[in-house]
Amino acid sequence: MTWTEAQSYCREHHTDLASVRNLAENQQIDELLTGGGKHWIGLYRDSWKWSDGSNSSFKYWADYRPKHRALKVCVAAAFDNSGKWEDLDCGVEKPFICYGLVPVSMQVIKVRVEKPNCVDLKDPAFLDAMLVEAKKNLRAQGLDDNVQLAWRKQPDGQVFKKEEKKKRDEL
Repeated sequence: MTWTEAQSYCREHHTDLASVRNLAENQQIDELLTGGGKHWIGLYRDSWKWSDGSNSSFKYWADYRPKHRALKVCVAAAFDNSGKWEDLDCGVEKPFICYGLVPVSMQVIKVRVEKPNCVDLKDPAFLDAMLVEAKKNLRAQGLDDNVQLAWRKQPDGQVFKKEEKKKRDEL
């Protein structure tokens, strides 16, 4: 597709053409693609803006770029050249890279803590240490590195609430 067609497709089916804000993002895209080649990304010449309207501060031009002076110039990342950018006529047909929102799911897990009297369950350092330990245990069971754990606060602002003791007749 041409750059404009690719932009329309990405906006209809995803979010937009990919915006590459730093070298790590460029390398991440490079690792996802197989076979190299040049792919449209969201950068175009209008004082070099991203397709989503944001300005471009990160640059990753091939040594001899940009070279086109025409107004209809768009950017392709050359993944057979470390993902370096090349300016091309926007009417050229190229494969393209879209980005979209990553679906997020949330699971709530109830945790029962039997605390010694010396532990303050309101202490942020203690809460952080518990999260680190929980994540370590979950990773050992195959949890993905991208998963984030956080405490869910109760309406009173506390993470934990004291469990009510059940009366004998409720047992």
